[in-house]
Amino acid sequence: MAQPTHKLHLALARLVDPSGDGAPVPGAGRPAAGPQQRVRTHVVRRVVVLEVAERLSDVVEDLDRAIQMALADGPRGVVCDLTALPADAEPDAIKVLAAAGRHVRDWPATPIAVACPDPRVRAALSAHPLAGHLIVTASMLSALSAVLAIPTPAVRWLRLAPHPTAPRASRDFVTRNLLDWRLGRVIPSASLVVSELVTNSTMYAGTDIELSVVWNLGALRLTVRDNSPSLPRQRPSSLDLHGRGLTIVAGLSRAFGVLPTAVGGKVVWAVLDAPRPGLSASRSRSAPATKESPVFTVPVRIPPPVRPAPLKGHHAFAQRGAADHSTLATTERPARALAVAPLVTAQASRPNLYNDPSNYLG
Repeated sequence: MAQPTHKLHLALARLVDPSGDGAPVPGAGRPAAGPQQRVRTHVVRRVVVLEVAERLSDVVEDLDRAIQMALADGPRGVVCDLTALPADAEPDAIKVLAAAGRHVRDWPATPIAVACPDPRVRAALSAHPLAGHLIVTASMLSALSAVLAIPTPAVRWLRLAPHPTAPRASRDFVTRNLLDWRLGRVIPSASLVVSELVTNSTMYAGTDIELSVVWNLGALRLTVRDNSPSLPRQRPSSLDLHGRGLTIVAGLSRAFGVLPTAVGGKVVWAVLDAPRPGLSASRSRSAPATKESPVFTVPVRIPPPVRPAPLKGHHAFAQRGAADHSTLATTERPARALAVAPLVTAQASRPNLYNDPSNYLG
């Protein structure tokens, strides 16, 4: 039964996006691993389709976890296919499904759609505030059309090894991209956040790290992926600045959290406000200033960055991996310097590889 349904999803994808071939990625069409085996997963044109054919109350928790695992892989979007759902969805199950809107609230660039022909289920979903962030339609065709119509921002990737210099390499990478995007004002906050996330992963996961940075509509999203299921932890230290990393992340981020991966790892993410300066004066007079879209009456000109010599033999860069990551991971493009005030650190009683003045958070 799964194979004909999968072919239907491919046909629908060709209808809504005829320019593509609609080919799924490897592994599409197989049941998801782990406890959510009752939720079948297909990937069509980087849109993850989660197919549910049982009672929603029996599988809604599995569906919620499957949504999180799908989002951890950075898809173009997620569609929950409830077209074969029995017509007896319970209110508690619908409430859990509506809670998936929290992911879109925190990062609207990855939409989540629900395709359900039952008008009672759609009406019950609309009664929940978080469901307002979901795309709720009556058919798979309209759900895929809505997801594919949302522009996909470009993502920059970097692979790192669990080495003490990984935090510094992550800051250089984030700084370089933010300067490319004319987001220099966000560099201090973003550098602190990515430094803490990478340091935490390096110390407690000890696996290769995949760092991503993406900007979309005034928001910057940083993700750090590793192969350890352990949640990020505060690092105890006698230093005043150290040991408060996650508190700093929470204070500088609009939202942050953790997503499980299908292979037993995790993705720690943080979203920061990152408005792009330089709005025209006419627009500033017509649009009120808000937190999401701040107004600058005078365009801000960012001076050209200083380009130091590229780092040679940087130990933090991982070996060549997947083809889609190796280009950015092994690029010889020089990092851009970020001038910061010197930190006053206490003298450690014994050497510590992670207590490095170049690392803001240890």
